[in-house]
Amino acid sequence: MDKKRVLVVDDDPDLLKMLKLRIESEGFEFMSAQNGEEMLDIMKLKKPDVILLDVMLPKMDGYTALREMKKEEAYKDIPVIVLTAKEKKKVGDLFALEGVSLFMEKPFESRELLQKIRSLL
Repeated sequence: MDKKRVLVVDDDPDLLKMLKLRIESEGFEFMSAQNGEEMLDIMKLKKPDVILLDVMLPKMDGYTALREMKKEEAYKDIPVIVLTAKEKKKVGDLFALEGVSLFMEKPFESRELLQKIRSLL
């Protein structure tokens, strides 16, 4: 059976390292991007099963990347968990319009995040 792919899009290298360890220890394939442009490029190489997406990113922010992703038929149904340091109520409505599956405010419990990933798969 193929491993499920989790794409983490965040510009914090320490968070990426921690999530890589946690996600791989759960048996998932870990992929990462540090901005929205990278996310879109990586998706074309290997389609992820779930995306963890930060809002505040260099080059292309998470909201713009999500809108671009949703324009593509092949990617529009990929579940997305938005990771944000901003309050959910401030960005929630904006992302809800784009069909985001779940929100998690930073800092978050990695155990809770992994449960949410599993629930979407």
